[in-house]
This record gives sequence, structure tokens and C-alpha cells, in this order.
Amino acid sequence: MKTKVANKIITPIIYFFKSESASGLILLICAITAIIIENSSFAVTYEHILHTYITIGYKEFSISMSVLHWINDGLMAIFFFVVGMEIKRELVIGELKSVKKTILPISAAIGGMIVPAIIYAIFNYNKATITGWGIPMATDIAFALGTLSLVSKKAPKGIVVFLTALAIVDDLGAIIIIAIFYTSQISWNAFIIGLIIFIALILANKFRVQYTSVFIIGGILLWISFLKSGIHSTVAGVLLGMVLPVGENTYEFKRSILHRLEHILTPWSAYVIMPIFALANSGISMNLKSFSALIFTPISLGIIFGLFVGKQLGIFVTSYILVKLKIAKLPSQVTIKHLYGASVLGGIGFTMSLFISSLSFSSDTMLSSAKISIMIASILAAIFGTLIFKLIKSQ
Repeated sequence: MKTKVANKIITPIIYFFKSESASGLILLICAITAIIIENSSFAVTYEHILHTYITIGYKEFSISMSVLHWINDGLMAIFFFVVGMEIKRELVIGELKSVKKTILPISAAIGGMIVPAIIYAIFNYNKATITGWGIPMATDIAFALGTLSLVSKKAPKGIVVFLTALAIVDDLGAIIIIAIFYTSQISWNAFIIGLIIFIALILANKFRVQYTSVFIIGGILLWISFLKSGIHSTVAGVLLGMVLPVGENTYEFKRSILHRLEHILTPWSAYVIMPIFALANSGISMNLKSFSALIFTPISLGIIFGLFVGKQLGIFVTSYILVKLKIAKLPSQVTIKHLYGASVLGGIGFTMSLFISSLSFSSDTMLSSAKISIMIASILAAIFGTLIFKLIKSQ
């Protein structure tokens, strides 16, 4: 009897955490919680905790950062490590393996990055805020797929694969942008040490080293080197994910270090690291007057129009042209309406957009303006995208 009752309670919980919408829902709850805290009597305590310094190590062999930086530079390196593993998996055995199959999502992702950046640049031309041009370029894979799962009956598998591949390419584009354009002054000594460690990890992969500890220790040293070099430390996480042994076929992949670590870390990334990041980075202090002031700034207008309008234009128009020119073809059972719905959902840019915001602005006012506009644009994209799929007649 107890077992049956336990199963009735545990089974739905397991199903929830395995569903695509779960991670996005938890992120949303954490973001809302952060906003509530920031506008409550606990705001001072919240800010004090985030800006409390924690030191790990001893004397010159120590790293000292605020809690917020440990989250953004430390925990998020694990998130980016998981992203790196996802990209590697898709390139080797997944949807990005075949150039013919991936030309549509890759091209759509590029279009969906360029158009939002241009729109943001237009609103912020010749202003100090132009540094935020990378913010509206990113699609949040958890929120986008979570929203799509809510209308799964109207979404053929092909459009889910398209949106997943697009979001992964989008993440890769965001990572390259962070590495090139959001890097502070470089310490070449630390960078060279990091480069040597990275080469050593590549050789370990080439010679089929099967000790997970070698890659974990190497990854930690790579992260420290990048942290000291001025290149954003999360890039180290992506590089580590990309050099893990993966095998050459599905059988070898299932026995690989990458598969093992991805299986272990993905739930932690989705249900612990990303929610903590949202809780630490989504707090916005506002009232009715400050809200109206925040959403009519060049930053906000650039982000809202970039994410909600620019993303769907860039993704859909690029895809439509390629299909019409017969350079690419739509996935099985996918129509132009499905493609447009997915293009709109591509405007949901939460985690990566918030992350790039933290790199773009040091001013609290600018950062608050970016945060609120990311949330507004993402909500608009989620609602509008859902309505489009709801209106599509079953095929």
C-alpha cells in the first residue's frame, strides 16, 4: 500500500523533471522570486549576500570573488561545459552531423543573430550602450523547447528538431561572441598556460585517454587560466566539453566519457545551476514610475525589438528564402506556419541574454533596463509563439 502511494507521488515528480517544460518553469519561478525579493524588505540582505566575497585557496594560490561572480564565472562554467558537450554530441552523432540536414537551422540561427544585433545597434547608435548589441542574439533553449512542449500536439517532431538545432547553433554563436567581443584586457602569460592545457586535453582525446579525472583536473586548470587571463572563464567550460572523447558511432558514444558526464551534469545544470543563476541575476528594483522609465530607454527598445521582432524576422526570412530557392527543404510534416511559430519562439532569450547583459553593463540602471526588457520580449515571444501553434490546424 505504501509503495503504491509512494509511486503515485514520485512518478509524477520524475515525469515533471524529465519534461522539456520543467526547466523553463523553474527558471521562471526563480526569476519572479528574485524580482519579489529585490522589491521587498529582504532586498538589502539579498544584495549583501550576492556581494559577499568568498576566497578559495591560500595566499597567492587563492581566488577571491563575490558570490555573484562565483555564480556567473564559476557555476555558469559548468552550464557552458554542458552546452559544449551538447554541441559536440550533435556534431558527431546528432542533428548537426549532416551538412545537408543542418543547412536550414544553421542558416536560420545566423540570420536570427544578425538581424537582432542590427536592430539593437540602430536604437543605440553612437551611444555608450552600443556594447549591449550581443544581448538580443541568443535563444534560451530551455524556455523555447519548454514553451513548444505545451503545444506538442500541434508541433511535429521535425520542428522540435529544427528549433533544438537552431538553439544549439545560437549558443555556439553566443559563445564565440563572448570570447571575442566581451573579453577584457588579456594577460598573455595566463592565456599561454591555458592554451598549453587545452592542447594537452586535445592530445588526451586523440590518444583515447579513458580517465575522467584527467579531463576534470585539466578542465579546472583551464578554467583558472582563463579566469586569470581576462578571457571569460565560461569559455573554458565550452572548450572542455568540445574536447571530451565521444566515439565515432552510437555504440561508442554510449560508453564515452562525454555521454557519462553529460548524463550526470545535465540535470544539475538545468535544475540547480540555471535556477541559481536566474535567482542571482533577475532581481530588478522598480515601481510604476521606474518601470516606465526603464522600458523606454534605447537599451530596452533595442532588446525588445531585437528579440521579439528581429529574431523572428532573421530566422523566418532566412529559412523561407533557402526553402524557396531549394537550397534547403523543410523537415518532414513541417509547414511554413510551423516554421514561423518556431521563429517567434526563437525570440525567447533568457539565460544567455541575461548573461551577456552582465558582461555588457556595469551600471545598475542599464543592467535593470536590460533585464526587464529581456523578460518582456521573452514573454511576448512565448505567448505569441504559443498562439500561432494553437491556431495551426492538425496536419
